[in-house]
Amino acid sequence: MLSLLFIPLLISGAFAEQTPDYYKPYAPIYFDKNIYSWTDKVRVTIVAPAWNANEHGIDSIGDDSDHPIKISTSSASLKQYKLTETSQNSGVFSGEIILSGFAHDVDGDGKDDATPRTSGSGPTGGFLESDRDDGLTISFEFADGVVLTKSASIQWNIGEVEFSRPNYLEDDQVLIRITDPDMNLNPETLDDLKIDVSSDSDSAGVKIVATETDDESGVFEATIILTQSDDSSGNRLRALPGDTVTAIYKDRTLPASNSISDEMDIVAKSQIGSGSPSTSRIAIGDIYLADSQGKQIQNPKQNQQFQIITQIQSLESYRQDFTNIIQITDESGAVVSLSWIVGSLNEGQNFEISQSWTPKQKGDYTIHAFVWKSLDNATPLAEMQAQTVTIQ
Repeated sequence: MLSLLFIPLLISGAFAEQTPDYYKPYAPIYFDKNIYSWTDKVRVTIVAPAWNANEHGIDSIGDDSDHPIKISTSSASLKQYKLTETSQNSGVFSGEIILSGFAHDVDGDGKDDATPRTSGSGPTGGFLESDRDDGLTISFEFADGVVLTKSASIQWNIGEVEFSRPNYLEDDQVLIRITDPDMNLNPETLDDLKIDVSSDSDSAGVKIVATETDDESGVFEATIILTQSDDSSGNRLRALPGDTVTAIYKDRTLPASNSISDEMDIVAKSQIGSGSPSTSRIAIGDIYLADSQGKQIQNPKQNQQFQIITQIQSLESYRQDFTNIIQITDESGAVVSLSWIVGSLNEGQNFEISQSWTPKQKGDYTIHAFVWKSLDNATPLAEMQAQTVTIQ
């Protein structure tokens, strides 16, 4: 506790005095934070050696009507809240309260998640209602007519979400961390929140639960297991090498520049790699020309329609989406034909792809075969193959 920081400075000067000195009101007040969230635990310390009445016992302050301690927000207050001495003869008094917030739905399920209430007499177990942007004030009547005060702020925060690494391999476990003090709804137990996680291979993704790392941390973590062969379920996400994994946290506790009912998508992304090169996932066989019956053509001619045949095979143990692109260039390097086919390959599957072409001019042409993840994602899944043909 923060109060421990002050004890070494004061023990030597602590003394017993029945009546505090009206003309020397020494009793500095300390909060453990300058800014709190709406449901934080608040620890307060008052250094008041003049109130150390019994040097051999544990004294208390604030719980009588003549010299009360009042802790308040804009909407509620605790009066005559007792603080107790941290140890015999220390002259240091401490206590704590829990801010209980106001009625608000933080997870979008239509139900309020805070339990606003004001109760308690100290030094612990007190609850105090608070608003989104509020002030917290403690006052101590040190002596008759001498009131000492201290204030702190209460406000909401914009959350953060991040992956523990910018890149993962396909068999790694993925750690996602969310930081949002506003979701520390109960500072005496671990809280949970939900986030959406998806990949290029599963755009619907999964909704997972992240758990607070400590009772009061406001930091939440969740672990995702990647799979290439199974469907997404629970904390398992289908994600192939080359995919981008996206985590979205919907923050419904935004600062005062936003409406209380506003929400914001907080987004983080990470890439999934592979232990092997991306071009080793699919193999492309030789390119050849065939007629409509599938018979190979040895001497292709101008204005003759034929099929460009490529054979591809999956080298991975999971289903892969792919786009097979055929590009044909003439002797000058100009592209005269460009076509593509989209498909998927299961584990070890062979697939023959046929795309038609009718050359309009005689000459030498080069046929290039590419296999990409998609037209939008030009990650190569195979080594490019090229074949030169002469059109007569």
